Amino acid sequence: MTTYKIGTRGSLLAVTQSTLMKNELERISGEKFELVLIQTQGDQITNKPLWQLEGKDFFTKELDEALLKGEVDFVIHSYKDLGSERPPGIKLAAITERKFAHDILLMPKHHIQELKNWEGDLVVGTSSPRRIANLTLSLKNYLPRLKNEDTKIRCETLRGNVNSRIKKLKDGQYHAITLALAGLERLAHGEKSRIELEGLLEGLNYFILPQSVFPSAASQGALGIEMREDRNDSGKLAAILAKLNHQNTVEEVTRERVAFKAFGGGCHLAVGIHVKKVGDTFLHVHAGEVDGKRVDTKWLEGASKFTMEKNKKLFVGLPRGERTDVVYDELLVKTPEAKNLNLTNKHVFVTSRYTVPTLLTSLASGPEGIWAAGTKTAQKLCAEGVWINGTSDSLGTKDLIDLKHSEVLKMLHPSIAQDWTVLSHHQATTDLGLVVGCYERSTQPVSANFSSELENVGACLWTSFQQYEIYLTQFPFLKDAQHCCGLGKTWQEFQKAGVNIHPLASMQEFYELK
Repeated sequence: MTTYKIGTRGSLLAVTQSTLMKNELERISGEKFELVLIQTQGDQITNKPLWQLEGKDFFTKELDEALLKGEVDFVIHSYKDLGSERPPGIKLAAITERKFAHDILLMPKHHIQELKNWEGDLVVGTSSPRRIANLTLSLKNYLPRLKNEDTKIRCETLRGNVNSRIKKLKDGQYHAITLALAGLERLAHGEKSRIELEGLLEGLNYFILPQSVFPSAASQGALGIEMREDRNDSGKLAAILAKLNHQNTVEEVTRERVAFKAFGGGCHLAVGIHVKKVGDTFLHVHAGEVDGKRVDTKWLEGASKFTMEKNKKLFVGLPRGERTDVVYDELLVKTPEAKNLNLTNKHVFVTSRYTVPTLLTSLASGPEGIWAAGTKTAQKLCAEGVWINGTSDSLGTKDLIDLKHSEVLKMLHPSIAQDWTVLSHHQATTDLGLVVGCYERSTQPVSANFSSELENVGACLWTSFQQYEIYLTQFPFLKDAQHCCGLGKTWQEFQKAGVNIHPLASMQEFYELK
């Protein structure tokens, strides 16, 4: 039986994630593996942000040297630490499956209670230029009742391993900190690291930052496994390591790294880059700053393209809007009901603004976690003084179901793995838990002018499949228009019904059809 040596950094997180991979490799191969701890420059220098240091490859150079000298058989990296250009003689053997690519904001519960009367700046610990650019611009919109115009989000340097960063938060050096959720999750799966992490997380609450606003670093959440190209038994070892390769993750992070390199790369880059495979398409989100200019793009790779006839109007299935070249929904009426529910120790999924009255009426019963379907609903909840734990980012429930099984989130909220209470309309269905109907949908008479405008519509953006069905019942000529929707549950329902539908990354994409 062969014993293979795994090179890894010596930090608790690096050792924990490498141990998890070691155990998995032994399980699938029957071979033996042992860890070799290697100290890197990035581990030794913790008093400055990496982008202020001279040089590059702060977390990889020493591992590269050990690999090329034959001191270890392969190395395991957080893939986001690997530069665009790798040394000759080293090849990528596998990219592991990633889950929880998001960033997470941690804040002491007592600070959350103080937000409504907050004075002065709110200090967030992070040393990432990407996080600094996006947090200072947008975080205030997702914190409850932080309405003081003088209050600013101010980011201050935070270095060290994950545990020391959380200790600094609890010692009062920051009001909140941001970390990679994937790193916390791996610590939660390690036998020893879990015990220490549980104590550190006590007294904290969290917000999973939505990727559409706060995209993570390119490759965040994936592990990269590298080996030498000239090993005598490289075929055998390569075959073992290839079993850890995850194709969807490869497709996503490959695209992220292409964008990363196009922006210039390096630890100084202040742009978040996230790509998510949705069906047969890839949703690209870039947000941050380059050379003092704001970057904020969302686009969908692989979606079918179409054109709209000139002089045609757009229909948007929302009840109102400001654009004069758009026809808005005048047919459907949604009537909220302010029910008083017992949400004690429940996780609640708020699917639309029409369910907010029920949530506000029921807050006194003490829900444990509150989640929003999209960022607009999230911002409405925050304006009402509600702390939210995350959103589905308008992409359906898949990510939320994954988060229900997160070990680190179970530490913070033990009830998260149980069925959630889903606030929606009376006919809704879900795989998250129990649906509570909080609003009625009905139709109302429309004007002749509205009917006439619909006849000149070339493309429709639907907010639900049911809305599409209701409209086609009354206005069957709309069947000949182009039909569009977002990437969540509505898209899935259109596909299931066999209706030709064009998925979109954003409403701006729809408006650009004009």
